[in-house]
Amino acid sequence: MQMNRVEVAGYLVRKPEVRYLPSGMPVANARLGQTYRFQDNSQQWHERTNWHSLSFYGDLSKLAATFEKGENVFVEGTIEQREFVPKDGAKRIVNEIVVRHCHVIAQRGAVSASNGTAQQREQLPDLEGAIAHDADWPVQ
Repeated sequence: MQMNRVEVAGYLVRKPEVRYLPSGMPVANARLGQTYRFQDNSQQWHERTNWHSLSFYGDLSKLAATFEKGENVFVEGTIEQREFVPKDGAKRIVNEIVVRHCHVIAQRGAVSASNGTAQQREQLPDLEGAIAHDADWPVQ
């Protein structure tokens, strides 16, 4: 049995950038950070951060464009590997998560810096219906 599925939740490092492929399909790219703490054998606390590259294709790229830096998001997708040659001519290989489903995780008790009152971000719609057809995905 083989399966390529990943689910991660974390904070966006910066606002997703939207660009267009030569075919005209929009794609948004983002970076997600997951920081966690752990104790070693000597009871010392350590903190580590995992970084993930995200790609949102089709209709999801339009939704990703509404996300802001620092938002806590949950994504589900597949891990894909792609090659490219930048201007320096050195071939590069990157692993990225091609997002199939995502949503912003509600921030409970978020306090506004301006007036100290609790505010809740407008809830985004469930993305299940916004997913592009499989034919729109660059990788199958």
